[in-house]
Amino acid sequence: MNPVLQVKSIEKYYGNRSNLTKALDGISFSVESGEYVGIMGASGSGKTTLLNCISTIDRVSAGQILVGAQDVTRLRGNRLNRFRREELGFIFQDFNLLDTLTAYENIALSLTIQKVSPDEIDRRVRAVAEKLGIEGILQKYPYQVSGGQKQRIASARAIVTNPKLILADEPTGALDSKAARQLLESFGRLHQEAGATILMVTHDAFTASYAGRIIFIKDGKIFNELRRGSDSRKAFFEKIIEVQTLLGGELGDVM
Repeated sequence: MNPVLQVKSIEKYYGNRSNLTKALDGISFSVESGEYVGIMGASGSGKTTLLNCISTIDRVSAGQILVGAQDVTRLRGNRLNRFRREELGFIFQDFNLLDTLTAYENIALSLTIQKVSPDEIDRRVRAVAEKLGIEGILQKYPYQVSGGQKQRIASARAIVTNPKLILADEPTGALDSKAARQLLESFGRLHQEAGATILMVTHDAFTASYAGRIIFIKDGKIFNELRRGSDSRKAFFEKIIEVQTLLGGELGDVM
């Protein structure tokens, strides 16, 4: 069985010949179906550039990125738009909800664009809302709910299309500690019960400790990798802190 994601020797340059910056330097890794993987690194390490390339927001300068059997670095135009819409789910730090739509409508929007039948839309929206504990706020607008609830609505929107890969960019960055914990517990249920494949960028060791594997990036290269295995979340958290110390990160970058 092929991995859901294969990143093959990718490089990313910014600037011109007289002033080139190498943001990614020969990064390779894969993510298997049902894995929950975190990407960590200090500011400027290349972790966000990496996520942007995988999500097709940015283009690689060299190398390949395969999602399923599809080489996304070759996609253009309508094929690229269809791929983003049908194969990827996005969860952003700032939620990116439409204020004029209810929670239900925000979650259903991508299915409506795909011309899914109204009955099937209703079934899928309510099923994912139940998994994330937001059944009671489906008719509310974003301004009527808390930050944690907004992020769970955004998470529901990301997974309702049953994407091959969910990409989360600092998903707890705008949340208080209680809301962050609730969201991460929801992610855990999605991963364990629904078999969701999640790739999450975070600078926060507590957030990362919910994942099953962490890839550490430094200066555009893979610096280290940790697997949780049978460790408790607390033990895994402590290992993450140790690697962050080796990376030279400030204490404020990991707490």
